[in-house]
Amino acid sequence: MRRRLSLLLFVTTLLTTMIAGSITAGADLLGDPFALLEGIPFAASLMAILGVHELGHFIASRRHRVRATLPLFIPGIWPFGTFGALIKIKSLIPDRRVLLDIGVAGPLSGFMAALPIAVIGLAHSRVETGAASPGAALSFGSPLIFVALENLVLGPRPADASLLLHPVAFAAWIGFFVTGLNLLPVGQLDGGHILYALFGRRQAAFARALLLVFIPLGFAWPGWFFWGALMCFIGYRHPPVLREEIPLNGRRKALGFLAAVVLVLTFMPVPVMF
Repeated sequence: MRRRLSLLLFVTTLLTTMIAGSITAGADLLGDPFALLEGIPFAASLMAILGVHELGHFIASRRHRVRATLPLFIPGIWPFGTFGALIKIKSLIPDRRVLLDIGVAGPLSGFMAALPIAVIGLAHSRVETGAASPGAALSFGSPLIFVALENLVLGPRPADASLLLHPVAFAAWIGFFVTGLNLLPVGQLDGGHILYALFGRRQAAFARALLLVFIPLGFAWPGWFFWGALMCFIGYRHPPVLREEIPLNGRRKALGFLAAVVLVLTFMPVPVMF
């Protein structure tokens, strides 16, 4: 039953991301239903990034003999076509070492998957004077990693020019956006797992401080009000592990620091501008 649900959600999300991708590519789905195929590059790229992210968690869970479900994709609407993906941990986490390994495996894997996809997508994007950003009434911010890759692939952009993202590049942008959100150090997000593994119960203090930061950020992008309310609803504290006293070694602390670097590279104070 669970495998059937996982497969059904995968197929449904593949369809919704193809619809979003075809709209992003400018296809007329009402006039030509076969134009849905134009959404394949976007859908395949985004599903690959999300899938690698969740498989990172799943494989790390299996390696530590922690029970977890198969990745569950969540279908959505334009412009993304999905609300992401997740796996559900079904057994208690034995110690902070295991928690760190499981928590960090997803975002680092997804980030590494998004890098070559971003390079390929940017290589097929265009810089045009006076052009609009993808999305008819939306413009999108750029995380530091996206700015760096854009300069690497396309060179510095003139002040009066706009970047017309190829759908594959847009999929990579979404992948970076999702990575940044997941690395926020709150509750059961990947960042919450990592921070609890590093600092134990002090994670709650970091989470409370972040929730306060959401208030001024919300005036720049209202989505932060939603995220702050959601984190309060589901809980900003991370549940304890079974054996708190087992410390992390140097390699795992370095992975935690690397995750913090990835957060800085992917976080956007204003992801979407209306």
